Amino acid sequence: MKITLLGTGAYGLAIASKLASNKYNVCMWTENKEKEKEYQKTHNLKTINSTYEMPDNIEVTSNIKDAMKDAKIVFFTCASKYVGDVSTMILPYFNKDMIICIASKGIDEKTCNLLSNIVKFILNSKNITVISGPTFAVDMLNNEPVALAIAGTNNKSQNEVITALSGKTIKLRKSKDLIGIQICGSIKNIIAIASGILGGLGYSESTRAFLINESLHDIKNLIHYMGGKKKTILSFAGVGDLLMTCMSTKSRNYSFGYIIGKTKDKNEIEKYLKNNTVEGLNTLKTVLIILKRKNISIPLITLINDIINFEKDPESLAEFLINKK
Repeated sequence: MKITLLGTGAYGLAIASKLASNKYNVCMWTENKEKEKEYQKTHNLKTINSTYEMPDNIEVTSNIKDAMKDAKIVFFTCASKYVGDVSTMILPYFNKDMIICIASKGIDEKTCNLLSNIVKFILNSKNITVISGPTFAVDMLNNEPVALAIAGTNNKSQNEVITALSGKTIKLRKSKDLIGIQICGSIKNIIAIASGILGGLGYSESTRAFLINESLHDIKNLIHYMGGKKKTILSFAGVGDLLMTCMSTKSRNYSFGYIIGKTKDKNEIEKYLKNNTVEGLNTLKTVLIILKRKNISIPLITLINDIINFEKDPESLAEFLINKK
């Protein structure tokens, strides 16, 4: 069986490694010609991960038609802001029997819609799943035990994805909350920026744990406002992913926040953004629009935005936590 991944970033490679270990034929699509050339020359993607040796059942192509041909499951592993454009690209080669699995995390910037809604609208697919959880790409590639929550439009699609990904070092747990899983996967990146700010200011793990605990209430409320189930905050996609992302320098969102807290230097911040994709920054802008449209107030989200835009001092974050009701 052939499985296609749309995107050749570190997380895409990590998922490809799990699928390949289960003996599936894996095709990774990239629009980056340099990555395709690297694969053709070395049969590896060392620029993404220097230690992972790609097996023979993973291939890389920039030809979207070839990538989609005969695919049974199609994973979105591109950055969230490209999901809509990539969906449009694959439309001529998509058939209704294909199962979509969205591994990208975020909310569509143009429409403020969840990624599952974007994919459903463009492809008119009835077989959509999403996966989210505490899984750094490098840990998956190193076969560390990891876990993912999976939700979908039907049980059959979820079961197919679970079968494809399952292994000795990965656990997948079903959820009935397609909305909540995606909200958790998106908002945790914003909170990770705030956690990084506290880390950069020199605050301890205790203070960052304080932030995480307080943010759980806000995320739970946002899930509810968006039509999801509050208890989803307790899933792998919720508290599990939040803890991981908010406590590790492996997270680009945390690292971005750390620079803000430590240097408060616009040039250093801009330099980091030039070389790194910070999903939380894009999600923050989108969430603020959603909150305004729904006339909802989440002061923590507003404060994080004010700090990033140099309208508030980073130290105000610690003060906010103490005074938050």
